[in-house]
Amino acid sequence: MKLLRRLQKILQWAVILFFVSSILSVVAYKWLPVPVTPLMLIRCGQQMSRGEHVRLRHHWVPLDSMSIYLPVAVMASEDQRFLEHNGFDFDAIGQALEERRTGKRNRGGSTISQQTAKNVFLWPRSSWVRKGLETYFTVLIELCWSKQRIMEVYLNSIEMGDGIYGAEAVAQLHFGHRAIDLTRPNCALIAATLPNPLKFSSKNPSAYMLKRQTWIMRQMRHIDPIGE
Repeated sequence: MKLLRRLQKILQWAVILFFVSSILSVVAYKWLPVPVTPLMLIRCGQQMSRGEHVRLRHHWVPLDSMSIYLPVAVMASEDQRFLEHNGFDFDAIGQALEERRTGKRNRGGSTISQQTAKNVFLWPRSSWVRKGLETYFTVLIELCWSKQRIMEVYLNSIEMGDGIYGAEAVAQLHFGHRAIDLTRPNCALIAATLPNPLKFSSKNPSAYMLKRQTWIMRQMRHIDPIGE
């Protein structure tokens, strides 16, 4: 019985520690740059396990140091109701479940808020545990951060190529200039890679990528710019 009570107390303190640390982390990242994410560390570990040089290009820049077209492009591509929902797009989730049920194109229903929660606080491999934690962190960041801050963290943390994370790194490595100088077509091409940036390249786009870029540019006409 003593052992059981001790285990219960340890579990209680572990739960309390998790909630306190997660809330403090979300509050801190309301203002502080995110220096590294779990995915960045996982990718570095994978590179070392294959005997490769570690590739990690990541340079944080504020949202107003990025092209005004980049948030519009990723909303057009990934989450067209980003400015309207509170972290979860239930229409998109329903469509994704229906497509999966009928065997059509398998796509996710994750919003930019959910992707940001996963990128910053969690691991990439999908599971029910991770989905539950992703929901928890999504609620937290939607409560604590503005939409502008969520977009800023998203565009600085998301994987955009092999060892490339964030808008500034991909702008310099794939387009030869700063994130603020990205053109509308550049931004649409970057957004086109986001479903799988290790398979699709904004530096050497395939015909499929160029077709998707054109579609995203058409969608961008219907997306309001994110406010300052």
